[in-house]
Amino acid sequence: MRSKQDRIRHAIAFEIIGLAILIGVMGQLGYDMAHIGLIGVFFSIIATFWNYAFNIGFDRLMLKTLHTLKKTFWIRILHSLSFEAGLLVITIPVIAWTLDISFWHAFIMDIGMVIFYVIYAYLFNLAYDNVYPIDEGQLF
Repeated sequence: MRSKQDRIRHAIAFEIIGLAILIGVMGQLGYDMAHIGLIGVFFSIIATFWNYAFNIGFDRLMLKTLHTLKKTFWIRILHSLSFEAGLLVITIPVIAWTLDISFWHAFIMDIGMVIFYVIYAYLFNLAYDNVYPIDEGQLF
């Protein structure tokens, strides 16, 4: 399994890069940069802690059920989707309140961000695993 320092590096890098992309894109779409920045920073803080805890649990589940940490294409899809699903409960009310929009509009906006982050999470984790591979010889 990954070390605590590696997990912290992973979570922080994921959030900083994702936040920079999100603020840039949403600003280009005409949203108030201050509000998007506020939402982005809040979500990054929440997501960083969720990322850390989620990945520990996901790795433990993989080891218990699959006896490996090697992620296939479909495991990466499951990983990305389940991570994002865990954030929806918190993010929809925050978007609605911060941007003063209905829950429906917040839901639609959040789905757009989820689609972005699912794709981003898949690509980020693929790149991260290639740059910082797991030595499976140390697992057992």
